[in-house]
Amino acid sequence: MAQTKSALKTFFAPQSVAIVGASEDLTKFGGRLYKTMIDFGAARGSACEIHPVNPGRKTVFGRTSYASVADLPQTPQHVGIVLAAHQVMSALEACAARGVPFATVMSGGFAETGSAEGLRLQNELKAFVKRTGMRIMGPNCNGFANFVDGFVMTNTSAVRGKRNVPGNVAVIGQSGGLAQVNVMWRSLDAGVDVSYQVSCGNEADIDAIEFAQFAVEDEASDVVLIAAESIRSGERFRALAHAAAERAKPLIILKFGKTEAGRKAAASHTGAITGADDVADAAFKQFGVIRVDDCNELYEFAKLLRKRRWPRGKRLAALTGSGGHCVLVADTAASLGLQWAEFAPATGARFEKILPSLVSLANPLDLTSAMTGSPRLFSDSLKVIAEDANVDVLMPILVAPTLGGIDDLVQVNETVGKPVATLWTGYCPEDNAVTVTTLNQRGVPAYRDARMCLRAARAAVDYGEFLRRFERESQTSRNAARDLPADAAAHAAKPLSQPGRVLTERVSKLALAAYGLPVTREVLAHTADEAVQAAAGLVAASGAGVALKIESADIAHKTEAGGVRLNVSGETAVRTAHNEILAAAARHAPNAKIDGVLVQEMTPAGVEMMLGVTRDITFGTVVSVALGGVHVEVLKDIAHGIAPLTHDDARRMVDSLAGRRLLDGVRGAPACDVDAMCDAIVRLSWFALDFADEIAELDINPLMVLPRGQGVRLVDALILKKM
Repeated sequence: MAQTKSALKTFFAPQSVAIVGASEDLTKFGGRLYKTMIDFGAARGSACEIHPVNPGRKTVFGRTSYASVADLPQTPQHVGIVLAAHQVMSALEACAARGVPFATVMSGGFAETGSAEGLRLQNELKAFVKRTGMRIMGPNCNGFANFVDGFVMTNTSAVRGKRNVPGNVAVIGQSGGLAQVNVMWRSLDAGVDVSYQVSCGNEADIDAIEFAQFAVEDEASDVVLIAAESIRSGERFRALAHAAAERAKPLIILKFGKTEAGRKAAASHTGAITGADDVADAAFKQFGVIRVDDCNELYEFAKLLRKRRWPRGKRLAALTGSGGHCVLVADTAASLGLQWAEFAPATGARFEKILPSLVSLANPLDLTSAMTGSPRLFSDSLKVIAEDANVDVLMPILVAPTLGGIDDLVQVNETVGKPVATLWTGYCPEDNAVTVTTLNQRGVPAYRDARMCLRAARAAVDYGEFLRRFERESQTSRNAARDLPADAAAHAAKPLSQPGRVLTERVSKLALAAYGLPVTREVLAHTADEAVQAAAGLVAASGAGVALKIESADIAHKTEAGGVRLNVSGETAVRTAHNEILAAAARHAPNAKIDGVLVQEMTPAGVEMMLGVTRDITFGTVVSVALGGVHVEVLKDIAHGIAPLTHDDARRMVDSLAGRRLLDGVRGAPACDVDAMCDAIVRLSWFALDFADEIAELDINPLMVLPRGQGVRLVDALILKKM
């Protein structure tokens, strides 16, 4: 992906183009496409030559039409293809013969149909790309718009008409109508100007990730909006997010497929396969990607984030002339976890000189009707608050501002280094044509609704926090997190090589112990005498009883099989427990292969947690943490992370659990060793990543988290290997 920008710049800004299937018939795609392209380029002074290719016409809109790509007077740098699906390959072969580097296939009838023929045609297209090296966008796409260089290859009416100067927000989508109208057009209509827009369709070759990488690397774009039905590669998406974080360019994503119905719709639309949504959500949070729930939220968040001013904290300050608005935003901000700043003493002293006596200094600040007789009171107060070091985000609240007041707000926004999230609930009495859109066009992030305004502010706060964390966690420190015992992988490989899909508890723990995960002391007994001898040694070492468990790869759930006895002590009790366990196992699974009875030390009291490893179709190796025992299935209070994980990643996972307070000690219980648990999560993530090709699933339940300073104990584990 390192060469994405230089390679795709020609794609977006070619000097010569051909449209195969161009027409003068505006009822046809080829006619609307060609007319939109020449009109857009003419309006913006584009120097690109656009040649029509149509053997049935001598001219198209007054321009010479050519019978084929081979007949063109020069080799085009980009070719758009609007033909029936079965004719596309012959057109592509002609392009390859001419040395064309890029093609956009807008034709439908490929994998999105779900038919065997459509899939065959798309696979044929993929093979062509691999054979020739030509890069292709589509098929089944609606093209792109390049506002930076004044070039489009799309038929959408959303790019017609007068537009402002190119903006700094890129819009990447797979869908045409959604990305071009519901995101791009509405963004432009809201005063948020766009740099590039892409509707990449089926992604047989160039996909949304590669287009987003281009936007991240390109100087014209400061925010990238992504509307995605699927993410083709979690690994490449992670690299994209890393590149965006290095440049402090937010990625804001609307990811479809949250529900089963949504996943089915995505599959029918693009032939895509989507991963588990809770894993995707966790990945976005870990990678610093901002997730939204609807199209309008993409550009609403971009209003503020495109300024790239990152708050140092969650402290907010608002001012208005309406007391009701103060109450409204106070409640809403609190519900979003934002805090109202306490003004510094110096701020109070400055306000004493400018505030009338009827105004009480508070935050949110209600300037009351005093604004009526003091036209500069609002602007002067905003400047005072902007200079307060205790304030991280400014929130001016406008109701019926004057034109002069709007000019003052624009000036403050241009000079202050903090985010300015403006709520404008009313109108401009002096000129009704001046609206929220006007403010956004002048660079002031402005909103109609308090919740959206404050949600955007919260997104800026969270992204600023992520960037500071990202700077701390450089790649060097991330790799240094792999603090493992010498030859850990080699030592773990031996128990993992044992035959069978299911590894027993003892064997699973041997593999995990190689990575420094603290496991319980235990002995595998093959007879009652061995069990008694093992128990005596463990009791002597700890002073506590022992646990006895059936050891069999054929019995995954030992408790349900009656194969567990806890806190057993004394020779007679151990013999009895040993024999009862074997009898219960025989009744539960008569054909099970029994390896023996595991005699294990009893762990001290603590909080039971669960650690797990699964494989996500998109993001790969996933580590999960939850309350242990039966709680994980009942409460479903679980957090996910994408391996490898740092200690900070693990801490954020643990802190996100609803049951997190149990680890701090409740009702007299001691606080738990959360640091040791986070260390175990990190070690598990490296183990799972190193053996991703061998392990299908892994379950540690429970991981006993002991009182602070005493560490953790891995009490039970189960590894399922890939077969």
